[in-house]
Amino acid sequence: MRVLTIRNMVCDRCRTAVARVLTEQGLDAVSVELGEVRLGLEPAQAELDHLRTALRSQGFDLVLDPDAQMITRVKAEVVRRVHHGADGRMNLAELVRGAVHREISSVSKLFSEVEGITLEHYFLLQRLERVKELIRYGEMTFSEIAFATGFSSAAHLSAQFKKLTGMTPTAFRKLAHPARTPLDQVGS
Repeated sequence: MRVLTIRNMVCDRCRTAVARVLTEQGLDAVSVELGEVRLGLEPAQAELDHLRTALRSQGFDLVLDPDAQMITRVKAEVVRRVHHGADGRMNLAELVRGAVHREISSVSKLFSEVEGITLEHYFLLQRLERVKELIRYGEMTFSEIAFATGFSSAAHLSAQFKKLTGMTPTAFRKLAHPARTPLDQVGS
């Protein structure tokens, strides 16, 4: 079995698109998860080259460098937990340990070197994108949103939101077409 790391897989539609590319390339996927594909058989180098080209044409990329694979796995897990998880109380150190079986200190150092921002800041930016999404839905109070996204209170959420966006959550809610950052571009 071969595990491939795929960059920019951030949602269920991405999983569907990658699965379609794999099928078109004649590769048998055992599973397709955010940031990771498990193939039943080891592909030949030519197949990997064709796959990489096909993935790039769809906005994805095949990640071969071990450090980049680790970063991609961590980013995919952050996105999965922040945007698709049911519980907002997330511990970043546990998330990293679970995703790559390493301590956060070494992963955070590598993340900063490769991505140009800290892992903690990336995590915060993803949480704020989730906050923006929940604000736009208009179904929750700011206290409920704060709890759902792991902030200690609505005041803490508001302070972080204003610091990073330049506006309060209330001002953001009033915008007709508020700016959102695509999940695969957060932190870029």
